Amino acid sequence: MDTTVTKINPLGTERIGKLVLTFAVPSIISMVVNALYNIVDQIFIGQGVGYLGNGATNVVMPMTVIAIALSLLIGDGAVAYLSLKLGEGDEKSAARGVGCSISVMVIVGIILCILFHLFLEPLCILFGATEDILPYAMDYGRIISYGILFSSIDSGMSMVLRICFCR
Repeated sequence: MDTTVTKINPLGTERIGKLVLTFAVPSIISMVVNALYNIVDQIFIGQGVGYLGNGATNVVMPMTVIAIALSLLIGDGAVAYLSLKLGEGDEKSAARGVGCSISVMVIVGIILCILFHLFLEPLCILFGATEDILPYAMDYGRIISYGILFSSIDSGMSMVLRICFCR
């Protein structure tokens, strides 16, 4: 007697409305938490350091946007590949694709961390740091450059995790 349980992929069988809710709610919660983090961060920096600290975070922000954009590019590709392979029933290829995307995200995160750290001062000047803001931007940028790897993985893998956990 075969006791194997076959799991049916809900992407092919569930109602569209239910699927939208299943995938939209975690996305909305993620965006709200991210927005609250940024708001609270700016309040604490403004209270503790002042307007120069807030200016420094705005100068460094394009670097984080670049890192997040690249990781989302990789993550979106991984999700598309994952969805196609799961739709075909090829879970082995789907797992390999996700593993490859994680490796690429780690490599890109490390490269960006190194580049941002090496070229931090010219990047800060390029993104608008004044003489007053530059020391604060350099301090903040060094800290942020170390976290780029983790931010890249977080941003890129969030969609992959939604697909994996919502199936």
